[in-house]
Amino acid sequence: MAEVRDLRVEIDGRAIVDGVSFRVLPGRVTALVGASGSGKTTTGLALLGEYPGGARVSGEVRVTAGGAVGRTTGGPVGRTGEPVGYVPQHPASVLAPARRVDALLTDIARPQVRHVRSGKRRAAARELVVRALEDAQLADAEAVLRRYPHQLSGGQQQRVVLAQALLLGAQIVVADEPTTGQDALTKRRVVEQLAALAGRGIGVVLLSHDLDVVRALADEVVVMRAGRVVESGPVEQVWAAPRHPWTRELLDAEGGSTSFDGWGARSRRPVVRVRRLAARYRDGSRSASVVLRVPALDVHAGECLAVVGRSGSGKTTLARCLAGLHRDFEGDVRLDDTVLPRSLRRRTRGQLAGVQYVFQDAHAAFDAYRPVVQQVARTAVRLRAADAEAAEREAVRVLARLGLPEDLVRRRPSRLSGGELQRAALARALLARPRVLLCDEITSGLDVVTRKEILATLADVVREQGDLALVLITHDLATAALAHRVAVLDAGEVVEEGPALEVLRSPRHPFTRSLVGTAEPAASP
Repeated sequence: MAEVRDLRVEIDGRAIVDGVSFRVLPGRVTALVGASGSGKTTTGLALLGEYPGGARVSGEVRVTAGGAVGRTTGGPVGRTGEPVGYVPQHPASVLAPARRVDALLTDIARPQVRHVRSGKRRAAARELVVRALEDAQLADAEAVLRRYPHQLSGGQQQRVVLAQALLLGAQIVVADEPTTGQDALTKRRVVEQLAALAGRGIGVVLLSHDLDVVRALADEVVVMRAGRVVESGPVEQVWAAPRHPWTRELLDAEGGSTSFDGWGARSRRPVVRVRRLAARYRDGSRSASVVLRVPALDVHAGECLAVVGRSGSGKTTLARCLAGLHRDFEGDVRLDDTVLPRSLRRRTRGQLAGVQYVFQDAHAAFDAYRPVVQQVARTAVRLRAADAEAAEREAVRVLARLGLPEDLVRRRPSRLSGGELQRAALARALLARPRVLLCDEITSGLDVVTRKEILATLADVVREQGDLALVLITHDLATAALAHRVAVLDAGEVVEEGPALEVLRSPRHPFTRSLVGTAEPAASP
């Protein structure tokens, strides 16, 4: 269906993809794995004829799906017009923020029902849209259709984009981290859906850090590092007997425990107190539906609280209420016994610095036209009144600690991978020296080696500061098991809360049991 031969992509004289070759076969899943910045997304987008601006391209990308032939070899590159669908790692970037999901999907479905009698076209289009959402594993399709993209969780946004690709009838689907930010139950269903696509003869190109998903789904695996293919072959063969040291390091990191000794001791003094919280979303009518209820929740100094649950369960809404990004709620959110204004705009500079949010979609959190290091340093200038030069030096140090060298962070955001931008977003929050750090799926777009390094860095920060409270929103139960405590959300309700290992090893609530039953938590570090 498609073939990539000796693809090389250069930007500013630096090869971000260097000599990559692989084939896409009908009904087969080809997985590209590797660290953030290894060139997976650039390679996947090459199948659509899309490259970064100003890129020099050589090699060949040949797409033959659907009986048509498209070819890209060097020179100026445009879309080949072939039936290739793309599901990006950051779905908000392709969803129009001012249009409801219903309008977005109906526009795609409408041309497919032109043959239907005029009085029945709207109903026929609606049926196609609802079926695509169901195929993409989105429960309660009618409620989702009434919402805007910002009212959906990252996982829900991702599945809406998958529904778009299904509606378009793509014969090749490039899925860029399709299980990023997904809970264990939904992840299993997404794997089943992609397997079903392959079962219908669709060629699937999977770009993923999740080695469990690759193991369960892929037929062929291509291991990349620094833009090059270091190893490739049938997934069973590569996983059972890896030849390259980087492949072995990936597999060893997946199987081992984390490289740090926990978060340290937590204080009995709560930094954050939530009482009688009831958050609402409005769907365009005068009425509003309650999407989250939290009677009481405390997060203590020196503590890591993991918040887990399915996509759409209210995890991100809880964090947005704490951060002042969602103001339609009742109840109190207190920081050090001071009630925080519900709106971000009404908070003082100290309160803004005190509660910092690291978003799941790091691309959307950065200005596309300014170097990353300047945007990170701006936090210290704006919220701590730091000198601009001193703030930039501090930004460079913190970014380096997170594995981002100075020459990289002096580039614009478009020159960084999703995982690299996620680490930059964490650095920006840390420069505020917060009292509460809200991390929304910040490890979900990272390879297993980098994920361990980021968790170890977070643990160091919590230990060093002592008075910092960390709220870690995650779908990864192995990550949640490393926290002091875990709160489990289901359908907007806290159904279970307690010490992390106790809850994950001996869950009491039926939902927690179903969640844990699909992925065993890691052993205590």
